[in-house]
Amino acid sequence: MLYLVPTPIGNLKDITLRALEVLKEVDLILAEDTRTSGTLLKHYQITGPLSSYHQHNEHQIVPHLVTQLQDGKNIAVITDAGTPAISDPAFLLVREALKAGVKVECLPGATAFVPALVNSGIPGNRFVFEGFLPLKKGRQTMMKKLAEEERTMIFYESPMRLVKTLEEFSTVFGPDRTCSVSRELTKLFEENKRGTLAELVTYFSAKTVKGEIVIVVEGSSK
Repeated sequence: MLYLVPTPIGNLKDITLRALEVLKEVDLILAEDTRTSGTLLKHYQITGPLSSYHQHNEHQIVPHLVTQLQDGKNIAVITDAGTPAISDPAFLLVREALKAGVKVECLPGATAFVPALVNSGIPGNRFVFEGFLPLKKGRQTMMKKLAEEERTMIFYESPMRLVKTLEEFSTVFGPDRTCSVSRELTKLFEENKRGTLAELVTYFSAKTVKGEIVIVVEGSSK
């Protein structure tokens, strides 16, 4: 069995009892960063074998992992925070495991964009998750396409690029488009700032931004 196990996006208490049970029982835990995940595992006294699995080595080790699964081992995949395969490694392993006839199960749990969407005040009945936009090639083309998107849009962004991205959104989507920026979700200094794109550009330009960022943008009214 291959288990995809969501881990807390901030507060270590935001993990399910079932997730802890699985992590204690599997033969191997694959972690995006063993140092980051080690803190969580140590907190809950989980001492099973731990190995690195990230975007830089997944193509090399997936065949070996699939062989272990076929041989009867139970393996769990965790990332630094949130649900594996949501802007994090895991898709390739899941695809190859399914091709090999291995049973795959994803446990429910933390994902950063869900609380950001729910507390944004922007309609959540229809939305599209875009994750991280391309840094260079295709970025402007994608933004122009999204300018006509009628569903609520959700993006991930790094703190150092937040203001630039908000400025680009303001230019392409219009400065009056409603937006919400969430950072450090579930952590001590959590912040959810809502307003127009123009207002948020002004607000975040005047401060030092830290933490993981989720941007929720109102869809086009056309």
